[in-house]
Amino acid sequence: MRVRRFGAVIGAATALAMALTACGSDTESTQATTVVQKAKDSKKLVVGIKYDQPALGLKKPDGTFEGFDVDVAKYIAKELGVPESGITFKETTSANRESFLGGGQVDLVVATYSITDARKKQVTFAGPYYVAAQDTMVLADNDDIKTAQDLKGKRLCKAAGSNSFRRVTEGPPDGKLAISGVKLVDASSYSECVAKLKAGALDAVSTDDLILAGFANTQKGQFKVINNPISEEKYGVGIKKGDTETCEAVNKALTKMYQDGTAKTLLEKHFAGTGLQLKTTVPQFEGCA
Repeated sequence: MRVRRFGAVIGAATALAMALTACGSDTESTQATTVVQKAKDSKKLVVGIKYDQPALGLKKPDGTFEGFDVDVAKYIAKELGVPESGITFKETTSANRESFLGGGQVDLVVATYSITDARKKQVTFAGPYYVAAQDTMVLADNDDIKTAQDLKGKRLCKAAGSNSFRRVTEGPPDGKLAISGVKLVDASSYSECVAKLKAGALDAVSTDDLILAGFANTQKGQFKVINNPISEEKYGVGIKKGDTETCEAVNKALTKMYQDGTAKTLLEKHFAGTGLQLKTTVPQFEGCA
């Protein structure tokens, strides 16, 4: 009886030790895996982009993708050793970017993702790869809104997951602008904002100038950007929190993208003729944290 009990105890202890060892190995393996290593080993990446932003991230009827963010993602992937055929683009919205990165649904997010202190608590950002300016778009025949201050009492779009409306109602970080009396109109995305603006359901859409220029350029004569910027928007490449190795590798790729002239070529490809003054020098990076 004692022999059997002793053998059972030994067997149970051995099984427990093996389970703990396996668990530890899995944990170490998971912790050791970075996007850089995944790219090197598998030659594949899943990149989150917007599907509904002309000139930035747009899914075309034939299922292919185009836009500045799309091309930036392809350049980064190439520098990490992943061919274009190894990229899977996944739709991300302003509302789900953090959860997609944290949950592993995407490896990187290149989707007009403004770097903010609040987001830095959940995401590691490379870049910025471009510094946009927040501006306002209205209907082409609107003469009532000429500056951001004219938004007082007007209907402004509030896109889910975006902070742009707060730059108007609460003011940008410098505190120089905070407009009261703005009536916020909910929308699921900026494409819905633009649809509501066109239908007369709101008076203005305020967000990054590249986003507005993309929409205005695809529907010429319908809208106009008032050219009254209120703050800077630093577009970062979103990476799972703590993956500094990948952040540094992406920053290296972005630096090369500007230095070899690719950034200038891509910006002109997507935004030439929109009236925007494009920035073609390497942005000052935020640092990987």
